[in-house]
Amino acid sequence: MTLDKMVILLAIIMVGTYFQTVTGFGLGIIVIGAATAFELTSVAIMAAVVSLVTLANCAFALPGSTKLVEWKSLRLVVIGVLPGVVAGVVLLEYLSQSAASVLQCLVGVMIVYSGLNFMLRPAVRAERSGNTSFFVSGFSSGLTGGLFGMAGPPLVYQFYRQPFDITTIRNMLLVVFACTSASRSVFVGVQGQLNTEIVLLTTVSLPIVTLTTYLGRRFPPPFSAGTMRRIVFGLLMAIGIYLILSVF
Repeated sequence: MTLDKMVILLAIIMVGTYFQTVTGFGLGIIVIGAATAFELTSVAIMAAVVSLVTLANCAFALPGSTKLVEWKSLRLVVIGVLPGVVAGVVLLEYLSQSAASVLQCLVGVMIVYSGLNFMLRPAVRAERSGNTSFFVSGFSSGLTGGLFGMAGPPLVYQFYRQPFDITTIRNMLLVVFACTSASRSVFVGVQGQLNTEIVLLTTVSLPIVTLTTYLGRRFPPPFSAGTMRRIVFGLLMAIGIYLILSVF
């Protein structure tokens, strides 16, 4: 990777880390989407890097926050995440070799789907959803996390429809992302796919992720989280549409 691409990638990781720190999600979607749109490196490499830097982000963002978590729902989600991650990584390996254009299109679809969910602001349920829905959302999250390093869309949609406090939702998302990233990284490592480029990009990114996480906790944005989400996902939808159209 050239120096100019490295600088652009690190800037994208910084933006993604900040948004995930203050909202509970966004790192994978922003980094994978932008890096793919700008053709900085392959989806497989970025998915692995995002998984590793997400662990660092969660490690610094979660201390002192895990008391505000709805553990019953979270356990069901995590049970679904683990098999989903394995299925996603296996599918990614197949698609990377045989259908790169299909993979790029899938990335774009995931980003647009995520953006639409928040631009339309789905209504909050009066009561908590059933246990099965949390397991299914967990499996879906693991699948997209294994494929793209983007575990957010299914879970964000599920959690933000529940009658949970916003802080509780943020913490639950961070816990799940930590579990997803850890299991994905272990599985990829066992397969021997953590190559030199992945290790180098992760090593260079870690100081930036650590500093940005601290700044996100120390200096939250001056406007509402809802406004920030709409801005971010509006931009992401534009990136996702570009990725889909560029395949054809």
